Amino acid sequence: MSALKWQGWLVGLVTLAGLLVFAPLGLYVWASGGGPQDAPPRAAVEDVRVIGCRIDPASRRVVAAVQAAGRAEGAGAYVVTVEFRDGAEPDPGRRAAQALVKIPGVVPGATEYGEAVGPVWPVATVPWCGVAGAEFARTP
Repeated sequence: MSALKWQGWLVGLVTLAGLLVFAPLGLYVWASGGGPQDAPPRAAVEDVRVIGCRIDPASRRVVAAVQAAGRAEGAGAYVVTVEFRDGAEPDPGRRAAQALVKIPGVVPGATEYGEAVGPVWPVATVPWCGVAGAEFARTP
């Protein structure tokens, strides 16, 4: 047999061995990635927002109106941390006042509302209210 014929056989055997090793791996990757993938759940902060910030005239406390949108995952409740400051930009030297508000019974496709009551607010300043954090818990 000539050297060229041996090289042809060698190339054929190496190709066959490569197919035997990598074909199952390729089929596994193709089968596992072929279907629609579930999207990771959204952060609860994306579902809530402050829609109003006012000072209650009777108590001089700042009150934030919070809106929560229902998730496709099912009904549940939100616990929202609302932050109260005297400006939109946080002051690194001061800690902002915070309050929690629970918004229960939020069903998919619905919008529910709640109010967070903050501290007594100084007379000459305008409050800023914003969402500092939120958590969502499904109800069984």
